[in-house]
Amino acid sequence: MRALAWLLDAPDLLDPSAPQWQGRIATLGPVSPQTADWLAALDRDPSPLQAALGDKHISRLGLYAEKLMAFYFAQHGQLHAHGLQVRADRTDTIGEFDFLLHDGVGLRHIEFATKFYLLDANSPGFNGLIGPNLADTLGVKMRKIFDKQLTLAGHPAAQALLPLPVTRAQALVKGWLFYPNAVPDMPGITRQHCHGFWMTQEQAASLPDQHYAIMPRLQWLAPAKLPASAGIARAALLDAVHGQPAPLMIAALRPAGEWLVEEKRGFIVPDDWRAQAAQRRHEGVLPA
Repeated sequence: MRALAWLLDAPDLLDPSAPQWQGRIATLGPVSPQTADWLAALDRDPSPLQAALGDKHISRLGLYAEKLMAFYFAQHGQLHAHGLQVRADRTDTIGEFDFLLHDGVGLRHIEFATKFYLLDANSPGFNGLIGPNLADTLGVKMRKIFDKQLTLAGHPAAQALLPLPVTRAQALVKGWLFYPNAVPDMPGITRQHCHGFWMTQEQAASLPDQHYAIMPRLQWLAPAKLPASAGIARAALLDAVHGQPAPLMIAALRPAGEWLVEEKRGFIVPDDWRAQAAQRRHEGVLPA
């Protein structure tokens, strides 16, 4: 429920009005009173959402977020199709529509992404925002969405599947950005976007003495809210992150009644993470 509410209410990661996006960024806009009432009712009885998610274990955060959004679009009478695959034949998949929504006399194609990027100050622009696993950048992701995914409706194999024309094709992008220092003003990024910090394991020794949590991947969307007994002390956190080969997301927590709630969040990365990023750029895995 909290993840769904965050997806609907969190600021967009990308500014829909920024000229470089050419009107191809979607936004849900502010949560309406009707949607707020719907969320409150769902919080009292989440069984429809639980039924939509099903019993099968979901391990991929992107798929989890997609299922939550599919439920929202379906409940509000907007969903025509979710995850509609386009094939040239049985063995050749051209692409997939994340969402096709009813849009007046046609359909609206929405490519949906939930992304988490760390700013590497050694690489400017959107390619300086690098995934924690060093596999992609925001620049690479947006080029793929714009050049390939949002053009899918123009393929003959896709047109054969669609009962109505696609009148709009846009990307809906939610997520968090993480910075080693102050938050920069980056054209194209929403000023109010969700953000946190990143630091190396060595720098983590400077973290203040308070409650923390290590965030499992499926809990990366909404700010953390945990029972008071679930937090870990600073010393235990430092022991847990020491020597880890991959970045870990953590949340710094403050007491709120019987709960611990997120105060801020960040990634603790291996001490050589930035050097690894530079090596990936040198090898051509990441753009220079």
